[in-house]
Amino acid sequence: MAQETAQTPTVIRQQLINNAQLCQQLVTEIKARKPRYVLMIGRGSSDHAGVFGKYLLEIELGIPVMASSPSVFGIYHKSVDYKDALVIAISQSGRSPDIVNQVKSARASGAMCVALVNDQQSPLAQVADWVLPMNAGLEQSVAATKSYLASLSALLQLAAYWNNNSALLSSLNSLPEALNQVLTEPAQLTPDTLRNMQHCVMLGRGFGYAISREMALKLKEVLAIHCEAFSSAEFMHGPSAMLANHIQVIDVQVEDESASVHSSQIQTFAQQGGRVVALSHPQLTVHPRCLPLLVVLRFYVDVERIAQAYGRDPDRPQGLKKVTETH
Repeated sequence: MAQETAQTPTVIRQQLINNAQLCQQLVTEIKARKPRYVLMIGRGSSDHAGVFGKYLLEIELGIPVMASSPSVFGIYHKSVDYKDALVIAISQSGRSPDIVNQVKSARASGAMCVALVNDQQSPLAQVADWVLPMNAGLEQSVAATKSYLASLSALLQLAAYWNNNSALLSSLNSLPEALNQVLTEPAQLTPDTLRNMQHCVMLGRGFGYAISREMALKLKEVLAIHCEAFSSAEFMHGPSAMLANHIQVIDVQVEDESASVHSSQIQTFAQQGGRVVALSHPQLTVHPRCLPLLVVLRFYVDVERIAQAYGRDPDRPQGLKKVTETH
């Protein structure tokens, strides 16, 4: 996990170079097809990448994005008409039958299907119209790190070309160096921070919420800590009652348009009894849409080190395996 996390800046630098022409060709096809909405398909970390994609494409392009329900096809055996959709299926392995079969069904109904996948020879790659490679290389740790972040950078590059966003494209060129700097930053979470913690909530807003879903998953699978992710706005609608028990709040800070309202909500939660630990990114000159990746990378480094300090194996958590196949 530590080695693969550290490879992320190099992976993303090479991915952005390798995929540039492909992204432009893909965008030409997307614009010709004129999809009315986007359907995101994924499980686990890939599903969380899809939530990031939802915020990204709705904010930058104004196109509706919805999440798939793979069980509708796989368990209930119902087909859905996706003829006006752009389907983006995200998967590191590309081998989970429910994801593959849903893409087959969507394509049969007339959708344009893109596989954002690490294994270009996988079943998922074979059934899609287009393959957008993560180019993350071999990932052996059960906990996805570089492949998750490569999913986000691929979505950012796709959105930048789709929207002719020169500022975002320019910032993507400097993203690998910003990620390298994050690797040298001081830890934000330490063994003492999380020691004896069994339950916590992780709160973000917008893109901060999107990445908090992924980071909460990592606390569960790598450290066996029960962590639930919420939008800081959604947390006010009932779950904030848990603050009466002085629950630990992990605050995911992203300095974009959401920052002021999110910070105000976190201050309120602290006054209501929440014990707040803040995660953030260094103040670097990159596009706001790139900032969430900096937060996640630092978090991955910290969690791996905490697992080692606790005597846990971050690469092979109990009861888990690298390729999870669901139907």
